[in-house]
Amino acid sequence: MKIGQQQFRTIWPAGSEEFQGVANRVNIIDQTQLPHEFRVVEIASVEAMANAIREMQVRGAPLIGAAAAYGMALAALKDARDESLRLAATLLLLSRPTAVNLRWAVERMLEKLLLLPEALRCAVAWSEAAKICDEDVVLNQAIGRHGFDILKVLAESRSGRLNILTHCNAGWLATVDWGTALAPVYTAVEAGLDVHVWVGETRPRNQGASLTAWELAQHGIAHTVITDNAGGHLMQHGQVDCVIVGADRVTRNGDVCNKIGTYLKALAAFDNGVPFYAAVPLPTIDWRITDGLRDIPIEERHADEVAMVYGLDERGEAKSVRVIPQGSQAANPAFDVTPAKLVTGIITEHGCCEPAQLQQWMPSTEMTD
Repeated sequence: MKIGQQQFRTIWPAGSEEFQGVANRVNIIDQTQLPHEFRVVEIASVEAMANAIREMQVRGAPLIGAAAAYGMALAALKDARDESLRLAATLLLLSRPTAVNLRWAVERMLEKLLLLPEALRCAVAWSEAAKICDEDVVLNQAIGRHGFDILKVLAESRSGRLNILTHCNAGWLATVDWGTALAPVYTAVEAGLDVHVWVGETRPRNQGASLTAWELAQHGIAHTVITDNAGGHLMQHGQVDCVIVGADRVTRNGDVCNKIGTYLKALAAFDNGVPFYAAVPLPTIDWRITDGLRDIPIEERHADEVAMVYGLDERGEAKSVRVIPQGSQAANPAFDVTPAKLVTGIITEHGCCEPAQLQQWMPSTEMTD
């Protein structure tokens, strides 16, 4: 996608000229600095990549998977022995527990590399990581096309602008490119559809206000930032035509785990007859589990993310300020689970289906008796 007039992905290899065609570092867009500063950071070790995932310099389930794949490539560059690769995999898996794409990418890399002689592992690791990134772009473009079909039908049944509500950031910044929940929006705008996006701020880290609003502005797409609690009010007054969110993990029966606050959006949508969609590539679906409330680990992040807010002061200087009293406790669950019964449809690269039909796309390798 574009920043200014320049094409970017969120992650890309660098330094190949120094290592005979094999990269020796990875560039990422540091999302902790957006929207106030666009900064590219070099990652040169698996330890640094695990930290970038943990500290949310890279975030969003598909991008976390791509970053983990490149983390394994960085590990193979340093030491391609079995023990070292397994240690690197463990380090990456511990960085964030909820997004299943991370586990999927690490397991895919390990399975590929451990079958090879050590001398071949480094080059193959970089090639496989690049392949995972390219595949992600293709999957998200397909999600965009299938989601656009839904938006087009909605637009034809209404007069005027189509209003879409989203939560957190599931645009191109959350993936390698194009995004999941916002891919249909980008596709619709390219096709000439008149679209407006309600952007939930997404406390406590404000990924909606900081990231979704920023990338929509880069593309000139009409949008309005709202407080998280305003979504239900807008739905009651007929100002939302559909809700589209991404996900960090979806169970095989269609429970959707996404950024905290998604469940409340789904409840409001259900109560007001507003279609609620989750847009996810198949690597985000955890075919091993069927009960999201019981089986998905919910990351508990640092209380300071609730207690403090970050932004620019009146002089344009970046600052963090405390918004709760000293001594008050703060809880910070990062995700919640929306039960399948509240989900109108799940948009994947294969099409859109009701949650109960999701298993039609389950890979044969995941099928059990």
